[in-house]
Amino acid sequence: MTRETQNKVKVTALDRILFMPVPGCPGCQHGTIGRIIAEVLEELELDGTAIEVIGIGCNSGVAMLNVDVVQGSHGGAPDTATAIKRLSPDSFVYTVQGDGDCIAIGAGSFIGALTRGELITIIMCNNANYGTTGGQLAPTTLSGQVTTTTPEGRNPAVSGHPVHVAELAATFKSVAYSARGALTSPAEYRRTKKYVKKAFQKQLDKIGLGYVEILSACPANWHLTPVDSIKWMEEHMIPEFPLGEFKDSDGKRNLPRDKQE
Repeated sequence: MTRETQNKVKVTALDRILFMPVPGCPGCQHGTIGRIIAEVLEELELDGTAIEVIGIGCNSGVAMLNVDVVQGSHGGAPDTATAIKRLSPDSFVYTVQGDGDCIAIGAGSFIGALTRGELITIIMCNNANYGTTGGQLAPTTLSGQVTTTTPEGRNPAVSGHPVHVAELAATFKSVAYSARGALTSPAEYRRTKKYVKKAFQKQLDKIGLGYVEILSACPANWHLTPVDSIKWMEEHMIPEFPLGEFKDSDGKRNLPRDKQE
């Protein structure tokens, strides 16, 4: 569907989902994250203005949406999104990244965008490992968690502790919104969708950068069934990464007075 066509008909969430094979393993929840984004785009009537910037990795499966998509360099999605937003300020720009792409390889790009308070939205899929490349240790891997590079479990004395990205993002003055959700139940789905919608609204209202972290199951690399992966998330991931909103600011962006609206 072209932008010209989108301007003539109402685009629904189902219209935004491309019915094609999604490059995800059984039980992977990245497709569900894509569904949340599609529903929010519909509800906020962002037809024809949304531009999605994806990272490298499993999160690329979220690109199965019928919107304009740009793939940034590994870790560089916030930089790419920044350039697009500054060149086309009327566009709605958001990134979809994995934990390794966002806070390991892309830590510099991510922190830079938070520092400047770019008018973009960043969505990070946290599955506690490098899903695409073989299940290696990631910044969000839990203490004691077995991965291909920590066969005896993550040892904090060697590899440090898991990074709490939502809490980190909330400490930046130019960040307007930071939250963490999960997909472990229909109720959590609805809460996570609310977080994504509020983060998107911060961009639309020109308040500041919005960040949403979504805990996402990775049955293949966790060596669990899809059902057991949900239980593992509830018993291990959520206690380490508490769900909820960590910052919700309605104030003006920290801009020179002559540039404030």
